[in-house]
Amino acid sequence: MNFELTEEQKMLQTMVRGFANKELAPVAAKVDETGEFPAEQVKKIAELGLMGLTIPEEYGGGGKGVTEFCIAIEEMARVSAAIDGYFRVSLSLGIVPIRMYGNEAQKRKYLPAHASGEKMACFGLTEASAGSDPASMQTTATRCKGGYLLNGNKLFISIGAEAEIIVVFATIDKSLKGKGITAFIVDKGTHGFSVGKLEHKMGFRGLSAAELIFQDCFVTEENRLGEEGRGLRIALEVLDESRVTVGAEATGIAQGAFDAALSYAKERKQFGQAIANFQAIQWMLVDMATKIEAARLLTYQAAYREDHGLSYIKEAAMAKVFASEMSGVVTSKAMQIHGGYGYTKDYPIERFFRDAKLTEIYEGTSEIQRMTIARHLLKD
Repeated sequence: MNFELTEEQKMLQTMVRGFANKELAPVAAKVDETGEFPAEQVKKIAELGLMGLTIPEEYGGGGKGVTEFCIAIEEMARVSAAIDGYFRVSLSLGIVPIRMYGNEAQKRKYLPAHASGEKMACFGLTEASAGSDPASMQTTATRCKGGYLLNGNKLFISIGAEAEIIVVFATIDKSLKGKGITAFIVDKGTHGFSVGKLEHKMGFRGLSAAELIFQDCFVTEENRLGEEGRGLRIALEVLDESRVTVGAEATGIAQGAFDAALSYAKERKQFGQAIANFQAIQWMLVDMATKIEAARLLTYQAAYREDHGLSYIKEAAMAKVFASEMSGVVTSKAMQIHGGYGYTKDYPIERFFRDAKLTEIYEGTSEIQRMTIARHLLKD
């Protein structure tokens, strides 16, 4: 059993950490404040080749595994969860359905464009009445000559405002529930597709969460992803993989908060000495560091299992629920160590605190993760 990263993985970690410190950290607060799309930073992520990190080499990607993906995610989320979100969501939820289930023509069309950074991708599943229960979706796909007409709305779609490739799920027959759900690839600019309301969020403010509107949106037969009625299975398998990456994201947020708290505790003086000398502060830091390490180990265990073809669904759910809830605890403690300053925008702690909460909600709430874990425990 080896817990060490390989030399190549360490090089990736060092490279992304340096990039994040130089290019993302200086603009993180501004991106959060304005909520604007960090186009320049996302372009630089693509120029490093990271937008193709897990895409097979034959399609212009790096051919790396989920472990390398998690390394890069954690280093970016450590300074800006919002900017990292464009990288993580597009390369996991957005393009993975095509990487896993696309036919050769679809892979040739979309994977190289994503790997080069030319196009980002998003995942259109959630609706007003279909969040944790996607089988209840109302968006329909009606067969017509040469393809399908999509009608319906999707909500809270991360990077929905910027993505040029939209993987959307719709039902060909509502009476079939989950068995009627089918996946489609929609190109931005397709007639009948538009972006609606952008949500004004508490955290991840620089990462768009958009309403996607489909009004008699024609999708050709060639742009159906997989077989009819297989869409729900596609969505759930993609979410299983993405939950490992949310674990890395939550761990990165917590690490960023911890680093700030540790530095502050060494500098801040009260009663004639640095507050880091007080046992109460030391124990808070110890608990924070221990929780972060535990979340990291859970996350990388799940990534390792996936990379090596082992079962990982239970482990992914464990990593996601533990890391996300840990991130909430650690960012709260980091704010406590900062005292009143931590509650102001002069320090990054309040941003980490706000960002951490979303990791407990999106891509499967903590409650859904516990249901998944329980199902696996009870069947063993």
